[in-house]
Amino acid sequence: MSTEQTPGALAGVRVIEAGQLLAGPFAGQLMGDLGADVVKVEPPGVGDPMRQWGREKPHGHSLWWPIVARNKRSVTLDLRRPEGQELFLRLVEHADVVVENFRPGTLERWNLGYERLKERNPGIVLVRVSGYGQTGPYSERAGYGSIGEAMGGLRYITGEPDRPPSRTGLSIGDSLAATHATVGTLAALLHRERTGEGQVVDSAIYEAVLAMTESLVTEWDVAGYQRERTGPILPNVAPSNVYPTADGHTILIAANQDTVFTRLAAAMGEPELAELPDYATHGARGARQEELDQRIAAWTSKHDAEALLALLHESGVPAGRIFRAADMLEDPHYAAREAVVRVPDPTFGSLAMPNVVPRLSGTPGSVRWTGPSLGQHNDEVYGELLGIAADERAALAEAGVI
Repeated sequence: MSTEQTPGALAGVRVIEAGQLLAGPFAGQLMGDLGADVVKVEPPGVGDPMRQWGREKPHGHSLWWPIVARNKRSVTLDLRRPEGQELFLRLVEHADVVVENFRPGTLERWNLGYERLKERNPGIVLVRVSGYGQTGPYSERAGYGSIGEAMGGLRYITGEPDRPPSRTGLSIGDSLAATHATVGTLAALLHRERTGEGQVVDSAIYEAVLAMTESLVTEWDVAGYQRERTGPILPNVAPSNVYPTADGHTILIAANQDTVFTRLAAAMGEPELAELPDYATHGARGARQEELDQRIAAWTSKHDAEALLALLHESGVPAGRIFRAADMLEDPHYAAREAVVRVPDPTFGSLAMPNVVPRLSGTPGSVRWTGPSLGQHNDEVYGELLGIAADERAALAEAGVI
């Protein structure tokens, strides 16, 4: 990916982001990465709590904020006050998309529901990310990403079988809901281009997680089979596991396809394994998964990791190390594709962070700046976009509206 910054595929699309924490703001990040003008609305004086999140805080600042708020403009606005609500509606008049992830009913209590937004801008796309969705008996419950992961089925099947359910060390439920919300937004914008009609995009965290669970529900419905926690493996998919090496490392080998297992057997010096009835087919290997994993581990444990990986790569067998952040920053493939970029930051000098995904050949996205300071763009947005004079802006700030 070239470091040259282009306008991006969503250049000309303006997004008003009224959410906080991660589920809504990650959707704003994704659209900003692809070139949209994302105006983030934050409460005066305090801002998005994400500004304070994170275990490591060099200089007293969050390391999450510069990433999730990158490519965004920050304005302050009190949406609980009528004056703030009117200013918000004026922003909506100049926007294509509004993103929010408040508890359902909150915008309506502020007189900023979809019908009100549509009165001011008939083509507006309102993107609503919530724990349980905008309808149904649970809709008004508080719902964080972790609860959505549990209700959507991910938590139950994550971890070791002899321990309580575990979690992925990321806010995966929030991110999945935001990603699905972004897909829905792009579909809604395409529909609006064809018809002129806006609409509501309703992305529930638990449903976004559920959408990733493959045939889990169908297996229970048809066959009465309940997937359980299985640690590093998928039951009946073999070989696909982590294996020890002679120098104390662990590598992952995924050779569950018949042709790939044939190549693995040859690399192990036992090509006849691929012809044995016990291992020749996907079903046979799955039935003897533990036995096969032990056999492969006995082989890998005799080889150092680098030599073993070189042999597997040469043999056409998918294999790799389990990367940590330090590995990502040193890896030549990461470097060649600029999967991690360094972005100038006024507080930290520069920050390494994930680059824009996916990659577009003609209008690639880019990271243009890191997360802004609170209200950094008040004058720019309220003055230039809405035409509010400097003395009026000062009065609004004095009154705590902005």
